[in-house]
Amino acid sequence: MRAYLDTVERVLRTGTYKPNRTAVDTIAGFSEHYRIDLSEGYPLLTTKQMDGFRWDSMLYELFWYLSGQAHIRELREQTGIWDEWADEEGHLDTAYGRFWRRYPVPDGEDQLPGESWVDREHPWVTVEETGGGERLTVDQIQYVLDQLRENPTSRRIVVTAWHPANAVGSKLPPCHYTFVFNVQGDRLNLHLTQRSADLALGVPFNIACYSLLLTMVARETGFEPGTFSHQLVDAHVYCGAGSRGAWYADHIEELQARLEDARADSAITYRDVRGWLEETAPPEADGEERYDHVPGLLEQLAREPLDRPTIEIADKPLAELGPEDIRLRDYESHPGIRFAVAE
Repeated sequence: MRAYLDTVERVLRTGTYKPNRTAVDTIAGFSEHYRIDLSEGYPLLTTKQMDGFRWDSMLYELFWYLSGQAHIRELREQTGIWDEWADEEGHLDTAYGRFWRRYPVPDGEDQLPGESWVDREHPWVTVEETGGGERLTVDQIQYVLDQLRENPTSRRIVVTAWHPANAVGSKLPPCHYTFVFNVQGDRLNLHLTQRSADLALGVPFNIACYSLLLTMVARETGFEPGTFSHQLVDAHVYCGAGSRGAWYADHIEELQARLEDARADSAITYRDVRGWLEETAPPEADGEERYDHVPGLLEQLAREPLDRPTIEIADKPLAELGPEDIRLRDYESHPGIRFAVAE
């Protein structure tokens, strides 16, 4: 998938060295954007292996979002993606799917004069019983489905997982925090905005997840899947901790000059750049192996993308679909590449 690889190459070649909260340094770029046409096939990355347990993890995570659950107890049985950010009972201090399906409405005393807020009679409002009474929440996914059926030319079909009062106090506020559906002709498109984007590990999953969501919603509402558009505010490649990460601060200009040569189709290749890096940079310390994602991404840049696979979705309404109803077909890929997660 050339759009992804072009983004990786551009960030590595033009980005800045940037330490961050994880203590694993990065090479980062600002406001990267690309578009993927789903009419050309399902965009599951082929320059590394993404089927098997990786595919299953993505499926279960997406359906967890759609469930609106506030905990990961059931998700935990299928994947450990969220374990590091949950308590012993599986509760998270941030919200993704809960806000998709149950975005909180301020109560009466928190609504200022002149503001417009939905009430309990509104079609997308759910009244939830609490220990101290009740609260109102908005089902943003149901709003999307109804608008696409009844008012498909609307420019207001927005879903957000960002609540400032939650985000400023959370260990990990939502990275992919808002998305917009937009209809052009008979094609349904989706634009995702992501504040923080791990290019090696996270972004391939984000592409797969939201492209599948777009396909399922298009099928539910009678449209053809169109374009997945992705805006990455801080697009970064983790480049190692300790002396390995610090090496990039002193050698990023040389690295980027070599990448420029490789891009120009000169005698140097991306695998040559990887070989120079591995020979020159200090080894990663014990326990820090694979925090440097640059070598693995250089290997992917050297690989030719294979044909896109397809997906099959069971003939059921969206509300009745589960991971077992989605099938990946005709997927072939290059071998897997292991990257460690910077937490």
